[in-house]
Order: sequence, then C-alpha cells, then structure tokens
Amino acid sequence: MQRLYDFLRRHPTGVDSFWAVLLLGFSGLWAMTESGSPRIFGAIFSAGLCLVIALRRKAPVKMLLLTAAIGVGQLITGVQVVPADFAMFVIAYTVASAPAVPRWASRCALAGALVGPALSTIRFNDAFGGRTIGQSLFGTVLFTVPFVLAWVLGDSMRTRRAYWAQLEEKAARLEKEREAQSRIAVAAERARIARELHDVVAHNVSVMVVQADGAAYVLDAAPEQTRQALETISGTGRQALAEMRRLLGVLRTGEQPESGEYVPQPGVDQLSDLMEQVRGAGLPVDFQVEGEPRELPSSVELTAYRIVQEALTNTRKHGGPSVGATVRLSYQDDDLDLLIEDDGRGAQRELYEEGGADGLGHGLIGMRERVGMVGGTLAAGPRPGGGFRVSAVLPLKPVR
Repeated sequence: MQRLYDFLRRHPTGVDSFWAVLLLGFSGLWAMTESGSPRIFGAIFSAGLCLVIALRRKAPVKMLLLTAAIGVGQLITGVQVVPADFAMFVIAYTVASAPAVPRWASRCALAGALVGPALSTIRFNDAFGGRTIGQSLFGTVLFTVPFVLAWVLGDSMRTRRAYWAQLEEKAARLEKEREAQSRIAVAAERARIARELHDVVAHNVSVMVVQADGAAYVLDAAPEQTRQALETISGTGRQALAEMRRLLGVLRTGEQPESGEYVPQPGVDQLSDLMEQVRGAGLPVDFQVEGEPRELPSSVELTAYRIVQEALTNTRKHGGPSVGATVRLSYQDDDLDLLIEDDGRGAQRELYEEGGADGLGHGLIGMRERVGMVGGTLAAGPRPGGGFRVSAVLPLKPVR
C-alpha cells in the first residue's frame, strides 16, 4: 500500500489519465444507448470532459474554460446529463484548491457552480414534462449543492495548504535565525577566549622573560637570587599553563557552564597575589584599596583583574627602566573605579600599546572591549608630568 501511495504521489497526471480513460469508457456505453444528434454531440462533449480530467493539474485554468464552453454547448445542442459531466465537479474542486491558480478563476468556478444548474433547469424544463415552479426550484437546489460543496472543499484545501506552507516557511526562517545567532554567539565567545589568552600569555610570559634575564645577569654573582628567579619562572609558567589548558579545553568541547563564566576566574581578591608577582618581577607597585569591599558581579571582577594585569604588563614592557606604578581600587556606591599610573614613558608608550609603532600591540584595544562589555568607560593616555595613566569606571548595576 505504501508503494502504491508513493507511486500515486509521484505520478498524479498518470492517475488522472487513468480516471479519464475509465470515464471515457462509461461515456461510450452511454453513447450506445442514444441516437441522433444528441448521441454525436454527447460523444464529442464526453471526450472533451475526459480531456479535462486528464489535464486538470497541468492546465487548470484552460480546462475550466473548456468545461464552461462544453456546458454552454450542452445547453445549445440540447444534450442533457452525460456521465462525463462528473468532470465539472472535479474541475471546480481543482481550480479552488490549486495554490497556483489565480483567484479570479476560482471565483469563476464558483459562479458557474451557482448559475449552471439554474440554466440547465430552465433549458430542460420541458424535457421533464413541464414541472411546477416548486419542483424546478427543488431540482435546481439539488444540483447546485454538490457543485458548491466541491468548490468549498477545494477552497478549504487551498487555505490549509497555504497555512502549512506558511508554517514551514516560518520554521525554516526561525531555523536560519537560530543558526545565525549560534554563529554570532560562537564568534563572540571565541573573541572572549582570545582576549583571555592574550592577557594570560602577555602577562605571564613577560614575567618569565624578566626573571630569566635577571637570573642570567646574576647567575655567577648571586646564586640565591638566581634560584629565586627560577622558582618564580617555574610558578608563573605553571599558572600560565593551567589557565591556557582551561581556555583551550573550552575551545575543544564547546561547552559553557550555566553561570556564563569559566571557573575558576580571577577577581579583585586575586589582585594582591598579582601585585606580589609583579613586584617579584622587578616592578615596584603601590596597591591601594578605598571604600568598603563587597561582593561584585563576576563579569566586573574579571574585567577589573584583567585591566590591572594588562596595564601593569604594559608598564613593565614599555615603561622604561626604573619605572614604578600605583594601583588604586575604589569602591563607590554604584561603580568600581580603577586607576593605574606609572612614572615611565608616556607618549612613546601609547604608540606601542595602540599598535602604532610595531603594529603588534592590542593592550588598550582589549581593555576597551572588556570595559564596553560591562557598560563602563575607559580613559588611557600619557599623564601630565610624565608617565602613563589608565582609568576605568565599571558600573555595579545593569546598564539599561
């Protein structure tokens, strides 16, 4: 049965042709019972109506016009009902149900369904022995109802198909939108991970380079300092590897925790450890905390930590010799203020951090992106009197 159903769906014209041939056979049997001119015209009209059945899907509008012409011909020649007149029901349904058929053709089919039986009753009233008005009216209604029902059924099928097509189009559109949103989310997450990798690698590798240079310089004169420098390099390398494994593991799995962050994430509580690490790398840092410390949103904590880390990394890389830095963390009612200053090179350093000198620096760009993600503001540039300043304001409440 399933194979038969699939065959019928794949070959609708063949099925229509089969019914057309079958209807033509019944019409031939009818023609043998008639005589005279009605027999000849009836055979011609029957052949035309069978053609309507066969081609109703390929050319519905043309077959509707052919059916109308045959109906008029039957009224003129006096050919009453023939078996092939069943095609009139079929073409009314087909024109009303086909989505590609113009609406005017469907309306014409409905008009024919309403007018045709009435004209037939008037034309052939004498053939039934002069029926009364009531009988004629009853006969007209009796013939009209099947035609109208065929058209109504076809129109309802047309509406249903249009509804399902609209649902399928909407589902396809939503699927494309979901795919686009997924691609955007993946790109944004990879950009975030890239920023994390930049901060991790830039800070820890620079610390390791400074310590390695110092260890090489005092290797023979101060073995104890060399041992401490190597321990710092080892600890910093392990920390960098741990953070990079965490980030690269996220890239491999593509999984994101429900919290929206990849734990453990550094925050303001780890700034003291960061200061010790930076001081151990040879950069004097004065760390100050103002206001009452309190719990902060995880995104603000991570942003604050990365800004301080990036600013101190750039100070150590581009501040010049004998540079010192000051970090001030201020808790306000509605925001968290960060101020990182140094007394090194100012205007020259800005070129490196913006990528203007060697085209490789992305420090300030990354900081601006991080601050923008939490709705804050960032100001960075040379400080009056020498040095460089980075100032950030991070709101503690959601920005509307």
